[in-house]
Amino acid sequence: MLTEMGFAALAELSLANGRRADLTAIGKDGSIWIIEIKSSAEDLRADNKWRDYEDFCDAFAFATLPDVPQSIFPEEVGFIVADNFGAEIIVQPSEHKKLSAARRKAMMLRIARAASQRLMTAEWAATSDKL
Repeated sequence: MLTEMGFAALAELSLANGRRADLTAIGKDGSIWIIEIKSSAEDLRADNKWRDYEDFCDAFAFATLPDVPQSIFPEEVGFIVADNFGAEIIVQPSEHKKLSAARRKAMMLRIARAASQRLMTAEWAATSDKL
């Protein structure tokens, strides 16, 4: 879904505050979304740190499975339902605030460095089998 919308996503990105975002995505316009994935109602109840992500993105959303009730999620953020076949935005993630230029630059560098390191690690692993 994110790819179809023109986003490039990176899973499990460590943030400067020590938290780790499930999905961080950059839009064609440079907007940064963080999506926190919750597999159950218990998963959401056990996790009250989601507000710690808001300072690192332009928009925030939860994503979950079809059988997890939407009513347990905060109404002020985006909401996505996903399964093995695709995903649908139920509540559009709204830009709660624009990141400052300094924070945006720091996030772009963090995303680029993490993606680059993961690509290099994958390439090394692929070529080491051939040596």
